Amino acid sequence: MSRDARWKTLLELLVERGRLDVEEAAAELAVSAATIRRDLDQLAEQQMLVRTRGGAVVHGVSYELPLRYKTARHASEKQRVAKAVADLVVPGEAVGLTGGTTTTEVARALAVRADLTSGSPALTVVTNALNIANELAVRPQFKIVLTGGVARAQSYELVGPLADGVLRQITLDVAVLGVVAFDAEHGAAAHDEAEAAVNRLLCERAERVIVAADSSKLGGRAFARICATESVGTLVTDSAVTPETVRRFEETGLRVVVA
Repeated sequence: MSRDARWKTLLELLVERGRLDVEEAAAELAVSAATIRRDLDQLAEQQMLVRTRGGAVVHGVSYELPLRYKTARHASEKQRVAKAVADLVVPGEAVGLTGGTTTTEVARALAVRADLTSGSPALTVVTNALNIANELAVRPQFKIVLTGGVARAQSYELVGPLADGVLRQITLDVAVLGVVAFDAEHGAAAHDEAEAAVNRLLCERAERVIVAADSSKLGGRAFARICATESVGTLVTDSAVTPETVRRFEETGLRVVVA
């Protein structure tokens, strides 16, 4: 197993469990304990975890796993959610996509939709996510608008006043919002306040707003609020969502689509 593959697996295990033991991780990854210790030391130097005697723990409630290490978490659920979100988009619309693993899957689902293979343009996609723009830029039927701004290494999202300047000059048919947490009472939220500000503006410029979130994101809270629940028209989530959670969101007037 390569170092990058080990790091990805270690970080995914750490986020899932909250802590890791060197000997257990070595057995699971079929490498030596010395290799795991070295990996954890190097990840700690990058402030991606906190080393402990015999292992490591996450930083705490503010911990944010970089996007490149999050892609495998809840992958099948996110793909189902993404397909359902893509089906809600009408050919010819202007679509805003925030950054994140689920919205990246939405971009991929849009790219393979049979009725979006041609047009002038088939879709206009506005995004502040470098990775999404990179994936869709090769699709000549899509008009891609990148907001500009300062890139965040964790999420590949562009933030700051340069992004604000572009978004204030456009209007969108639909904004697809990726979130860290979405709660019926407290609304949609992100880890970073700069990302939340850009995502909030993207929603304000849209005629309708869709939150794309697997069920693990629902009912939780995060540091930076993006928007109130009442600002969202539709929530698309996966089948693991509980009936009680669906009921709480529907009571706010939100449409809930279970993929």
